Amino acid sequence: MSVQSDVNPDKIGIIGICGFGGMGLNAAATDTRIKATVTSTMYDMSRVNANGYFDSMDKEPRYELRKTLNAQRIEDFKNGTYAKASGLPDKLTGDEPQFVKDYYGYYKTKRGFHNRSINSNGNWNMTSSLSFINMPILTYSDEIKSAVLMLHGEKAHSRYFSEDAFKKLQGDNKELWIIKDANHVDLYDNLDKIPFDKITEFFQKNL
Repeated sequence: MSVQSDVNPDKIGIIGICGFGGMGLNAAATDTRIKATVTSTMYDMSRVNANGYFDSMDKEPRYELRKTLNAQRIEDFKNGTYAKASGLPDKLTGDEPQFVKDYYGYYKTKRGFHNRSINSNGNWNMTSSLSFINMPILTYSDEIKSAVLMLHGEKAHSRYFSEDAFKKLQGDNKELWIIKDANHVDLYDNLDKIPFDKITEFFQKNL
């Protein structure tokens, strides 16, 4: 591995999209070298795995989920393979929640389909959620001193992740920017919705 000697340690910025938005924010809480962080259409992966969508799961269902997933670990060991969690359907019936339709419109179409992508063709290991359930990633986000810009779509099902995470942040160098009429996946690839000028201005100001 080679390291560039001209890298300026005072000008490190990161961008995280969807699940990596939450991980990017968590990285900013850990790594004080990061001076500017942008999260786009952020998911708090710990929260959604532990509580379900829209915090619909409480202690008893979560305990039963742990039992099921840990039993699956034994089966995976016996079978020498990994059982898969449910993924996107190959076809929509029309009765799916809007966010499933939005994901389908990205991952199952030419917008975001790739024949090696888990989200396009398969799904995650069933037991991969166990670590997220027990280890909240944003525990120390209120200790981030560097600049943060959080972007989220007005119509995104996931909007509450950014709004709640933003409430915890401290300092006047933090901003939550809600994009009008945008849904979750619009901030993946919709050039008319992604605020490139805002992102550029933020990094120029803080790096």
